[in-house]
Amino acid sequence: MNNIKKYSIIIVGAVIGIIAALLTYFGNPKNMGICIACFTRDTAGALGFHRVETLQHIRVELLGLIFGGFISAVAFKEYKARMGSSSIIRFCLGFCSMIGSLVFLGCTWRAILRLGGGDINALFGIIGLIIGTYIGSLFIKNGFSLGRNYITNRFVGIIPILVALLLLIFSITKLKFSANTALFFSQSGIGSQYAPLLISIIFSIIIGILCQRTRFCTIGGIRDMIILKDMHLLSGVLSFLISTLIINIILGQFNLGLENQSVAHTNIFWNIFSMILAGLSFTLAGGCPARQFILASEGDSDAFIFIIGMFTGAAFFHNFSFTNSQNSVSVFGMYATIICFVFCIILGFAMSER
Repeated sequence: MNNIKKYSIIIVGAVIGIIAALLTYFGNPKNMGICIACFTRDTAGALGFHRVETLQHIRVELLGLIFGGFISAVAFKEYKARMGSSSIIRFCLGFCSMIGSLVFLGCTWRAILRLGGGDINALFGIIGLIIGTYIGSLFIKNGFSLGRNYITNRFVGIIPILVALLLLIFSITKLKFSANTALFFSQSGIGSQYAPLLISIIFSIIIGILCQRTRFCTIGGIRDMIILKDMHLLSGVLSFLISTLIINIILGQFNLGLENQSVAHTNIFWNIFSMILAGLSFTLAGGCPARQFILASEGDSDAFIFIIGMFTGAAFFHNFSFTNSQNSVSVFGMYATIICFVFCIILGFAMSER
């Protein structure tokens, strides 16, 4: 039984990597088969939370994660509506994690996908991610806690599912309420690049089911290795990277180098530091962004608050000129990253027992 559990996480990591590479092959942006941060940003743009015309599209992969996680949680009797664990703090951590992720130009999953596609800049981001998770793990070892949540009305836990269903209807119908209002869909740039809806939703539902069953989490893998010396979750993350690399080579999507990478910049310091912030935020919140979507699908309203914080962070990032150029980070993006990092450090000390 232990061997089945051991190898299941490796298989799930491999499946996620294969699906992500295939989603790129079918039309999603290069090295962005499924990026939780970037897809949250694009979906926020589609809803009019920001008005960058090239970054507006309802990414149904996010919705599929929620549907898949919900289906699995209900089927295996693990759905439980709950809330009340430092919700406002989780909102702030979601906001901070998005600032760090968008300065780097990708979440934990995209860092792996970028490296698996040959983008060496991603290696510096992963180094930052490990450092940030290490710092967060030190706080956890010293008693950091956001407190416990409490069972609540089942309808409260279903709200993320209802929101996902509404967004799926919007995506299918491409409703336009009036001439210059949402919904917005990019006609060029990253937002105009997407795999067919049916393929995206089926693939992402599969990922949602697998992640719910195995508790797959990129941050959890690093954290467990640091705190518990446990390689279980991390073995799935490594499998994710290896399978992505193999499929990208087979499909001709591998491009090794620092320069001329898709949606990336070459500033080494800010690639590292921004992901220190992201890793720290995700660790304090209890899991990577994909894990937050799965938790929300299981009825965890605190995770849903974290996701709302991510959407808000994406809106701020683009409405207040935090955006990057090809080879540099904006000054406002630097300031925002530093401020968010200081906030997370203060939070870590303030909510630790020792």
